[in-house]
Amino acid sequence: MVSDSCHSGGLIDKTKEQIGNSTKQSRARQRQRPPSAGANLCASLLGVVRGALEYVGIRLSRRAKQAGPPAGTATATSRSLPLSTYIRMLKEQTGKDDVGVGSIRTTLFHHFGDDATPKIKKFVKAVVHCHGKLRHGADQAAMVTELTPKAKPEGGDGGDQAGALGPAMEQEVRSVEEVYAGAAAAKVPPPRNGVLISGCQTDESSADLTTASGVSYGALSNAIQAVLAEEKRGKKVTNRELVQRARGLLAKQGYVQQPGLYCSDEHADAAFIC
Repeated sequence: MVSDSCHSGGLIDKTKEQIGNSTKQSRARQRQRPPSAGANLCASLLGVVRGALEYVGIRLSRRAKQAGPPAGTATATSRSLPLSTYIRMLKEQTGKDDVGVGSIRTTLFHHFGDDATPKIKKFVKAVVHCHGKLRHGADQAAMVTELTPKAKPEGGDGGDQAGALGPAMEQEVRSVEEVYAGAAAAKVPPPRNGVLISGCQTDESSADLTTASGVSYGALSNAIQAVLAEEKRGKKVTNRELVQRARGLLAKQGYVQQPGLYCSDEHADAAFIC
């Protein structure tokens, strides 16, 4: 992706910066700097004064603990439910008294069927394929019967039960780790194919220009076309080379913006696609 726009550096999250001096990195380094000697001295003096006043019976209010929130500010509260409360509500909604910690997801699939979330469906598919038993002493047929959504008529044949499991069996599951710990824990991570060529750094602006023929471009877009026009037909230009040459051309033209390259090491030296 070529982003010839202002403050376009680092638009692809968590992508390595191959060319550029992103202000995000400098801000992170500033946050990691230790406090100055003057700040430490002020903190020490404040502690001494507070201790002396409290020694003679004068307590200073600690804003973080006693003072309420300033007027006009919003407060945030947790909306999460305790697990025991969630299980109790699930029992009431489904009418099943045997819902426990280990059967929450299968209960949700049994109750909602095709309306269950993809995460629930993937779990059910993993149970059917990998385990073969859902509860102690239950065989495969009993497990399929239990997972069959209540919307399906009871007592159907195996085809009906397999059809009821269809929404789960249609899900793509890369690994068991993905089912239990999320996609981030899957053994086969998605490929990082993102390549960003930014018109400038995060704290810079991208300039526009109009050619002698009256055609308007972004400065980076014009520089990219100029670099590619210099190459012989069929010759490839890598992403890294393109950005470096575009930087040099923009500097010669008097522009202060510094294009950047954000991608993996593998794609930095891959051919620019145009």
